[in-house]
Amino acid sequence: MPKLDSPLQLSPVLKPKIWGRRSLAPLYPDQWTTRRGRTVSIRYPQRKGLEEERIGEVWLTDDEAVFTNGVLAGMSLAQACKRYGPELCGEGAADGRFPILAKFLFTSDWLSVQVHPDDDYARQHENGSLGKCEMWYMIHTEPKAEILLGLKPGTTLQELGAAIDQNRCSQLLQRFSPHPEEAVFVPPGTVHALGPGLTLFEAEENSDITYRLDDFGRKGQDGKPRPLHREKALETTRPHQPPLRDLPQLKLQEPYGARRFVLACPFFAVEELTLAKIAAFTGPRARVEAFTVLSGEGRVEIPSGWYAYRTGDVWLIPPATPTYRLVPEVSGRLLKFYVPNLEADFRKPLAERGISGEDIERIVFA
Repeated sequence: MPKLDSPLQLSPVLKPKIWGRRSLAPLYPDQWTTRRGRTVSIRYPQRKGLEEERIGEVWLTDDEAVFTNGVLAGMSLAQACKRYGPELCGEGAADGRFPILAKFLFTSDWLSVQVHPDDDYARQHENGSLGKCEMWYMIHTEPKAEILLGLKPGTTLQELGAAIDQNRCSQLLQRFSPHPEEAVFVPPGTVHALGPGLTLFEAEENSDITYRLDDFGRKGQDGKPRPLHREKALETTRPHQPPLRDLPQLKLQEPYGARRFVLACPFFAVEELTLAKIAAFTGPRARVEAFTVLSGEGRVEIPSGWYAYRTGDVWLIPPATPTYRLVPEVSGRLLKFYVPNLEADFRKPLAERGISGEDIERIVFA
C-alpha cells in the first residue's frame, strides 16, 4: 500500500437544513476575487446543484467527504479509514472511523432544543454508538444572535418534562448573546439550542445522536411535525450542568503569528493559529491532525512540492507526515483539531509560557 506521509485535502459535504442559509459567506462565498483582481463564480464545486438550497451544515470530516489530492484522491474518508486504519486515523482511532466529526454551521432560524447522550448511554440505547460531546467556536454573530445553553438554576427534570409536553422548553433555558471567537463547551447532558444569525465551527465525537425536546412546531419534509424524544432526553439531561461558555482566550505569540489554545477534552482539542508568516510543523506521529481555514490563503508545502489552501478548506495530516509548512500568501486564521494528550498538548506548554493553572483548567475538561 502507498505510504500516507503528506497532507491530504478533503472536499466537504454540504447538508441542506430548514434552518440553514443560501449565502455561506464568508467561508464559501458565491463569488471570489482573486489576488489578480479576477472575479470567479461558484468557487466551491461542491455547491453546484445546491445553489438554491438552504445549507445549514458543512461537514468537513463526513464519512462521504472525498480526498482531492495525493494517493487517496477520489476515495471517501470512510473508505480510507477502513482500508488504512491507524495509518490514517492514528493509534487511538476506534471502529475504523475518523475520530472527530467537524462541521461549519450557518443558521437563519432556531435549531431544535436538544440534548446529547454520553458514551455509556449511547452504547446501551443506540446500538453501541458513541455519545456526543461537542464544542462551538463562533466565527460570525449577528447583533441580535442568541444561544440557549443549560437549564436555569433550580430547574428540575419534572419541570422540564412538563415543559416538553407544553412546547415551552426554551423558557427554562439560560439565554446568552455570543460573540465572535467565543468558545463554548457542550458536554453530554447539556440542553441547548442555537439561534439565527450564527456562523460557527463545531467539533464533536464522531456521532450525530440528538434528542429533541422542542422543535418550535416545525414540520419536516413529509409535512408532519418532526418527532421529539421526550423520555431519552429526560434520561440524559444533567439539570445542574453549568453553561461553559466565553472561555478564557489563552493566546501565545509565535514566530509565524499567534497560537490560541481554544479548549481540550478527552475527545478533541481545538487550537486557533493566526498566520502572518511561514509556519513550519513536524508531523503528528502517533495521531492524525486536521486543520480548516477560516480566512486567508496560501500554500501547504512539503519537500516534494506544494498545494494551495484557501478559506473553507479542510486538510488532514496523517501520522507519518515528517514535516510540512504553511506559507500564507494572504494572512489569515485556521483551526487545528485532533484527539489530545491533555497534559502534553495543553497543560504543559501553557504552564511553560506562564499561564496560571486556574486559567488552564478553565479550558481543559478532563
